Amino acid sequence: MSGAPARLAQVSGQINSSPKDRILAQNPDDVVVTCALRTAFTKGGRGGFKDTAAADLLVGVFKAVLDKSGIDASKIEDVAVGSVLPPGGGATEFRAAAIAAGIPVTAGVKATNRQCSSGLQACVDIANAINAGMIDIGIGAGVESMTSQYGPGAVTEFSDLLNSVQEAKNCTVPMGLLSENMAKDKKIPRALQDQFAASSYQKAEAAQKAGLFNEEIAPLTVDYEDPKTGEKKKLTVSQDDGVRPGMTAEALGKIRPAFAKDGSIHAGNASQISDGAAAVLLMRRSVAQKLGQKIIGKFVMATIAGVPPLLMGVGPAAAIPKVFEKTGINKDDVDIYEINEAFASQCVYCVQELGLDINKINPKGGAIAFGHPLGCTGARQVSTLLTELRRTNKKIGITSMCVGTGMGMAALWVAEY
Repeated sequence: MSGAPARLAQVSGQINSSPKDRILAQNPDDVVVTCALRTAFTKGGRGGFKDTAAADLLVGVFKAVLDKSGIDASKIEDVAVGSVLPPGGGATEFRAAAIAAGIPVTAGVKATNRQCSSGLQACVDIANAINAGMIDIGIGAGVESMTSQYGPGAVTEFSDLLNSVQEAKNCTVPMGLLSENMAKDKKIPRALQDQFAASSYQKAEAAQKAGLFNEEIAPLTVDYEDPKTGEKKKLTVSQDDGVRPGMTAEALGKIRPAFAKDGSIHAGNASQISDGAAAVLLMRRSVAQKLGQKIIGKFVMATIAGVPPLLMGVGPAAAIPKVFEKTGINKDDVDIYEINEAFASQCVYCVQELGLDINKINPKGGAIAFGHPLGCTGARQVSTLLTELRRTNKKIGITSMCVGTGMGMAALWVAEY
């Protein structure tokens, strides 16, 4: 017995257990994670990956996952890659990247785009394929080179038909203006945003100094041209280069608003434009055990929710409660929340609206401090979350993010040792 029938039988056998116990229980048909890695994140246009194509970042992180996990690449049946900006959706170069990394041609590859949750959606697509019995082993990944693909060319022009419907037209409002609208609508003061952003920098700086990112980052050696001298050389990138040491709320308070004279959003309290990639190796528990794979975590479920486009940032506040509703757990059962810091305003609002313990939010900092390569973040959060849960001897975590055009996505994960 495998797939949905087996899971139903397992659930019926746990009918008298608590929701938390059911989540922590281990069953042969669970979807588990045996490796989750990311590249460092570097500053768009001037960081260590400014001369590296998105597909090349993927090759690097795929190779790192194959090497660290020791998986026989011929066992991989499908690969899903989340990305937002590449022309043509990225399907061609992502297939080529998988082959270049050593994943055989017998494995399928697809590109997927759910904007800022693309990397998470890719992981969920693979998990759902395993749950459905379509495959036993796959990789969910995310990548973005904002250096090469971010800018005016990424803006979609709408037809007269779409522009004639106001809520549809709102989908084209730039993210910065959306965040201003949301901050004003939800009455999130700038001082609170700057305080949250400063905390993100401080946590990331402390984590980086303590080496807490080392386990999740796969160093990559790339070609790099020095922007000052023009010298071309090989550069090994192993650390996020956006972390600003010594950042304080007072220092952030001096930065001019970026989108409105009386606004609260600026470069210091918004996510950084970045380049990076991440990959998560998922498989059925029984298969992992048969292959001798070290299980580091379990995927439980994911949710998606729509919100008004002009209030895009509130997405996690809509998606996370769906996790609680569908699983029966509550906010206090969760040990760590990785909520993407697209903007401090939206993250602060979601934390307040859900009544979450601020000490459980992004304990190693977030996208404000080290970047948000759009399609990559959802996969990056998995590596960050599972690494930190295991390091702190905790179990249950949620990854979540707001999504462009007005959505939120969330996923529930359990760390294993």
